[in-house]
Parts: sequence; structure tokens; C-alpha cells
Amino acid sequence: MVMKEIFWSGVVIVICSVIALCKKLWLQPRRIRSILQKQGISGPKPSFPLGNISEMLRIQHQPPGSVDDLNKWVYSLFPYFCTWMQRYDSTINVLISRGALFYEIILFHGSGFGSSPIYMYSTGIKQHLFVASSELIKELNLYTSLDIGRPTHLTESLKPLLGSSGILSINGQKWAFQRNLIAPEFFISKIKNMVDLMEETAMAIVRKWESCITESEGGIAEIVVDIDLKVFTGDIISKACFGSSYAQGMQIFAKLNALLAILGRPSNLFGFLNLRYLPTKENREIWKLEKEVETLIMKIIHDREAENQNGINGNHQKDLLQILLEGLANATTSNSNGKGSLKPKKEEMYQLLIDICKNFYFAGADTSASSVTWTLMLLALHPEWQQRVRSEIVESFGNSLSFNDIDKLQKLKALNMVIQESLRLYGPAVITLREALADVKLGEFILPKGINLWLFQPAFHRDPDNWGPDACEFKPERFAGGVSGACKYPQAFAPFGFGNRICLGQNFSMIEMKVVLCLLLSNFSFAPSPNYQHCPDYKIVLMPKYGMKLLVSKVLKTGA
Repeated sequence: MVMKEIFWSGVVIVICSVIALCKKLWLQPRRIRSILQKQGISGPKPSFPLGNISEMLRIQHQPPGSVDDLNKWVYSLFPYFCTWMQRYDSTINVLISRGALFYEIILFHGSGFGSSPIYMYSTGIKQHLFVASSELIKELNLYTSLDIGRPTHLTESLKPLLGSSGILSINGQKWAFQRNLIAPEFFISKIKNMVDLMEETAMAIVRKWESCITESEGGIAEIVVDIDLKVFTGDIISKACFGSSYAQGMQIFAKLNALLAILGRPSNLFGFLNLRYLPTKENREIWKLEKEVETLIMKIIHDREAENQNGINGNHQKDLLQILLEGLANATTSNSNGKGSLKPKKEEMYQLLIDICKNFYFAGADTSASSVTWTLMLLALHPEWQQRVRSEIVESFGNSLSFNDIDKLQKLKALNMVIQESLRLYGPAVITLREALADVKLGEFILPKGINLWLFQPAFHRDPDNWGPDACEFKPERFAGGVSGACKYPQAFAPFGFGNRICLGQNFSMIEMKVVLCLLLSNFSFAPSPNYQHCPDYKIVLMPKYGMKLLVSKVLKTGA
């Protein structure tokens, strides 16, 4: 009798497991695709169990770029997107027959819901919706519900780099709790106190490049500028996060950069099979770096707690870590239903602090370095704008730069236009990913729960219906009247993300960019190097694959 009960219990468990597996592997993906197909959305037919992965790997290639054609890089990063645009829109055959390039195809498509590229595809059991419609991006920007959030599969695949409990990895009320805790520290009134730090750190680059020019022949040095800019932004974030412990912070930054080099592949975004638990050589290196990063951060946290306990932490130590320690200690926030607390328990708090610090390093250092790098390249290619910005800086500040009056920095109109145009064409976040955490109505579409949205910035930032026929050209003057005067759908200009998950540090990043660009442009002149190969590379952020090599020379200051 007992054996019979055990047998039938086993049978029930097996049947339930098979049903659950069928639901996850077949029924849920089928439901998502069915809802989208009924709305007229098509895409490549998936095959079990890999979806469209085999086709993506077959299409993937990396053709060499050229500085003479600045838009071909879009195709080289994600060629399968272009291929599927061609395949699932019959009207595009006209352009193909004329030999149209990828970015010209994007120009043809970008005209609202009806003709903008929107299609679905699969990676394994995960279903994705490719979006390059300015009008749909506008709808997403206006959508404030927590039902659209961070894709859940990214939390696991990027855990060594970002952790699993920081603001970049979580959704719902926990995300809202952290946002309310952190957001006030990035108000302009708080950032003003950081400008001296930014200026001091940027001057280290100025001195280094002056030395390179002095040692070069003819007063012109070829400099790989992105290397020094990464050090600059990493130094600032280290000091902002850890104050006087920034030397240890730079060790953390170096190890996180090593993790980024490994984890920054597109496969991590698509949610390919996660083999992170296998003891491969690469995974062992990831585990080692992750442990070292967390050990370093924990040491800084414990040292700070000891300083606070002993009363030896002065006002100068009011850095991000101190703010988080005090904020979490005083937090009393409850869930929206009034039951339970969002405040982490003591044993969870340390991991939360570690993950938030990781998030700030990634969001604050790599993205800012990328933005300044591409801005310098565009200014090198457009010397008339370089001179215009330089003249504006001299007119506002004279030959002796001082950023005590941050309002002057904010009023540099030409510089602001150049930065915005650079972010439009070469924004650090090539792809913005979101997941529908519930069935969502967005504009004319119903987005089913579980669909992953792929928002492709190079497409909707080059949409001619939104930006005009010169959408692929570098024309900062389009921003003379602000973003609202530059395009049809201002909400579709999203270099810092969109909706309620817009980057909290965008004010910090903009001020940081303006400070370093003011100092560099007032001291140096930039020109393209013949040794530079234009090949933007995707490592979660957009960076030059072979380095940003520019010819740098000193600017002769009048009246000096």
C-alpha cells in the first residue's frame, strides 16, 4: 500500500513537472507570439529550442569600418536587425535594389507606427520585440507604471558586474524605494559641490596631454583619448563614492572594467543559455574578479562604519557611501499595501550597499567616458564647431577657467548643442531593454507579459520623420531651440533612457561632460588621426574598438 502511494505520488510529480515545463517552454512563448501576430507584428520563425539564435549567429559579422562613412557601424554591431528589417517589409526591396545602406533603410522606415521597424524574434524561450518607432518611444516615455521594468534575465547574466539588488537590477516597489533614497543626491544643488572635484581631476588629463605634446615632434601628439577619459571618470566616481578611500575605489574600478570586457557581449542581453555555473576558465576568472570587487567594497564599508562609531568621520566624508549608510539606517518606507517594510534587513544591507556601488561605477564612469570620447571625435571632424565652442568658452570664462559659478557652465549654448547632438548620434546606450511585467497597453499596441522590448537608439535617433531629412548628419544647430525645437517627438530623444527609469545621474553626467570638455577645448585643438579606424564596439556601452586616436595640439591663448 505504501509503495503504491509512493508510486502514484511520483507519477503526479512527473506529470506536474511535464505540464510546468510545457507551459514554460511552449505555451507561454506561443501566447506572447500569438498576441503580437494578431496585431499584425511578424518576424523570423523560431525553431525549438534555440528560437532564432542559429540564424543570428549565421548573420553576425564585423566588417571593417571607415572614418569616411560614419554610419556603417550600426550595421556591423547588429547585422541581423537589418536583415530582418529587409525580410519582413516588402516595400524595402525598392531600396535594396538601389543598393541602399542600413542607415538609409532606417531613414526610409522611421515614420511612425505604420512604417517604422517593429518585429518580433526569439532567443530560446525568450520573446523579443524590436522597436525603432519614434512614436512608440514617445508612448514609452510617457508611461509611468512599474509594469514595465528591467528584464529579469539580465539580472542573472550581469550579476557579477551589477549585482542583483541594486537599482539597475530590480523592479517594482524595491526599485522605487532605492530611487527615492538616491535621487536627491543628484539634484543640481548637490552636484554644485562636486564641480571642484571634477575640475581638479580633469586637470590631470590636461597636464598629461601637455607633456605628450611637449615630447612630440612638431607640437602635435597622437593620443588615444578614451583611455585617459576612462581613468578620469573612474577617478571622479571613486572619490564621489568613497571619499578619502578613492585609491581603493580605483582598484574596484579596474576590476569592474575587466568584468565588463568579459560580460559586455550582446549574448548576455539576448538571454542565451546561461552557463555561468560551469567551471570554465572564463567563468573562474569572473568569479575571482567578482569576489575581489565585493571584498574591496566590504573593507571600505567596515572601515567607514568603524570611523562613524568612533566619531572620527568629519563632514568632508559626506560621500555616497556615507549617504547610503545614513539613509538605510533611517529608512522607514513600507510596501504600497502597508504591510512589511522595504528597508533591507541587516544581513541584506551589506550586499545592497555593494550592489549600489557597483551600479554607480558602471553608470557613472563608462557611460560618461563614452559620451566625451565620441564628442571629441565629432568635434575633430567638424573644426568649425570646435572653434565655435572654444570661442564661447573664452567669451564666458576668459582665459582663466573657474567653475565657481555653475550658472555660466549651464549657459554655454553651443557646447550644450554639441553634447546633445553627440548623444543623439553616439549615445553610450545603443540598446535600451525593458520587459513587460504584466500585460500593458501602449499606444495602439497590447504588449503581453514577458515580452522583452529592444529599443534601438541608432534607429529612432536617426528617424527622419522625427529629426528631418538630415537626421544622419552632425548638425548641433538643430538643438538651438532645445530638444522640443529639434524634433517632432521630443520624448523620443532618450540618451539617458526614458519613463520613470530615466538615468538618475543625468545632471551629474552633463555637468561632468561640460567641465572636462571646457578644460580640454580651451587648452587643446583636435583633429582626426590617419591611424584611427572607425569601428564602434558594443560592450554594454558604445566605445571605439581600436581606441579613439586623435591628433592633439596646444591652443595658443590670446593675451596670455
